[in-house]
Amino acid sequence: MLFCNMRNTFLAILFAFIFLSLFTSSTVLDERVIAAGSQPQVSVDNNGVIRIVFGRDDKIFCASSLDKGITFSDPVLVASVPEMHLGMSRGPQLASGAHYSIVTAMDKAGNIHWFRLNHLSNKWKSMGIINDIKGSAPEGLMNIAADKEKDRFYAVWLDIRIGKHNQIYFADLAEKANQWSKNQLVYKSPDEHVCECCQPHISVQNSVVAIMFRNWLKGSRDLYVLRSSNSGKSFLPAEKLGSDTWKLNGCPMDGGGIVVDKAASIQTTWQRKGLVYYCQPGQPEVFIGKGRTSSISGTGANTYISYQNTDTLKLVSIKDKKGLLIGNGAFLKIATLPENKVLCVWERDKNIVYKKISSNLL
Repeated sequence: MLFCNMRNTFLAILFAFIFLSLFTSSTVLDERVIAAGSQPQVSVDNNGVIRIVFGRDDKIFCASSLDKGITFSDPVLVASVPEMHLGMSRGPQLASGAHYSIVTAMDKAGNIHWFRLNHLSNKWKSMGIINDIKGSAPEGLMNIAADKEKDRFYAVWLDIRIGKHNQIYFADLAEKANQWSKNQLVYKSPDEHVCECCQPHISVQNSVVAIMFRNWLKGSRDLYVLRSSNSGKSFLPAEKLGSDTWKLNGCPMDGGGIVVDKAASIQTTWQRKGLVYYCQPGQPEVFIGKGRTSSISGTGANTYISYQNTDTLKLVSIKDKKGLLIGNGAFLKIATLPENKVLCVWERDKNIVYKKISSNLL
């Protein structure tokens, strides 16, 4: 009897060990720390090089991966921007084109600085200011995107040059150009201003450019989309997203995320009343989960949403709404990779953390 009990105990421990090993290898993947910093952004260029940009005090750093996100280089200093905005989506922004990557950063005086990386030389260069009216963007909220087949870049930001109220401004950078286009007012709120503390977002696919921003109309702070089919030369009237509305006497400080996929379909994510949604223009919003600070990446069935609920970070597949716990921290950003992989990057305890996962786990 004693031998039988010992044998059963041994088998139970053995099976438990095997199960734990399988669970660990397939679902719990290592988190790795890149460096101290906050507000990370991630991009993947046409050659598969992954770059993560983040801020630390008044400095911008960039770490890169040449092995599909398994390891990252030591961060290199991109630039120093005195009195740089950092925190609450006010960090450096990043986009990668065919031969160049662009980083933008905003100072508290209201200027949008930009820096360009030549992929061939791997050298960063300070290029000047994007906003053509000095000090017009003190709120510090903007976003950039790139046409990956070309080296054409697009920017959107909150700008107060009209009546000292925040409106939506846009500019683009032509291929091989060293100066951004004349700044263009693409939306002016009939109620004086758009939401003052929510980051606008921009995405591009060939000639389709989409801008998402949180509006302020009759006391409601809902998300709207502007769409262009001619590379930003003109935009259709702003279209409200979702069927419900959010009456709010305050700013949620949460701009969501937008992506134009390969089929030129616009997909968005955002939160309302503490609930995260997925939404396409002209369609009802789809509930994802309780939380905030959502972002979106991917195309078609391989589209994913990240968000946080308190300090818990989650990843959800749009295809079947399955979710995966990523870890703890804040400001989770994602990039879809080949071979059904997703790179997750976030901040925790004043460090930049990343994890590469298999989308098959979702």
